Amino acid sequence: MKRPVFAFVIAVICVSAACVPVRAQGPNTEVKFIADTLVVQAEGSYESDPDVATLIFLISAQDKELKQTFDRASESMRRIEALAEKNGLQKADVSSGVLTVRPYYEGDRRKKAKSYAVQGQITLRVRDFSKLGPIMEGSVDDGITDFRSLTYTVADEEAAKERAVSEAMRRAVGRASAALEPKGQKVGVLRFANLDVKQLVNLSNMSVYPVTSYAMAETVEVQGGGGGWGRAKKTAPVAPPALPQPEKITVSASVQCAFQIL
Repeated sequence: MKRPVFAFVIAVICVSAACVPVRAQGPNTEVKFIADTLVVQAEGSYESDPDVATLIFLISAQDKELKQTFDRASESMRRIEALAEKNGLQKADVSSGVLTVRPYYEGDRRKKAKSYAVQGQITLRVRDFSKLGPIMEGSVDDGITDFRSLTYTVADEEAAKERAVSEAMRRAVGRASAALEPKGQKVGVLRFANLDVKQLVNLSNMSVYPVTSYAMAETVEVQGGGGGWGRAKKTAPVAPPALPQPEKITVSASVQCAFQIL
């Protein structure tokens, strides 16, 4: 009755010896020997200065007559497109969505709306950062266009990811070679690889501003204390907020590789 138990103990020892984890230098890095396979985990990163600034503007107009309100919003959007062209932006870097209309009623919805709000959004991708100031200053004149957000990114994100992956793989191969060298063994073919790539968000490269932060000098319908409708006072546009300076963008990659042991 004892012989099967003894055989079982021998089997457990053999399995345990076949999988021996060996810690290599570096954070979150692990090297494991599994039979004739070496499993290595490593990380790499690539850091770059941003080369694209994405500006988002909100177009917002509100008044009694629908056609007049829609025309004003359309003209404001065309102004931003002309401003972008004046500052050297290509058509592919200017993206404008559709204008949406929202009616406002006083009581009975079967009657004519008391006012209409027309809204839209236009996005500019600026590659020459010296143009950001002139574009911002030129966008506040009509009191309809409102700056919404600014984000700094890299134009070729795929190339940045590839460099981070290349660095991670180089480290994985190096650590695998270092683990096998004392035993006179070498790294063979890659049998398996698990890859995770992500861009680390730098909050200093992302600025979101309240929709009514500045430049909303629009005439709108307001309801007075006596229940009647009147016009709100026009307010003068104020200067746009100071633009943040771009910080470096980091892309990181984590790989887990299984190499054949020669």
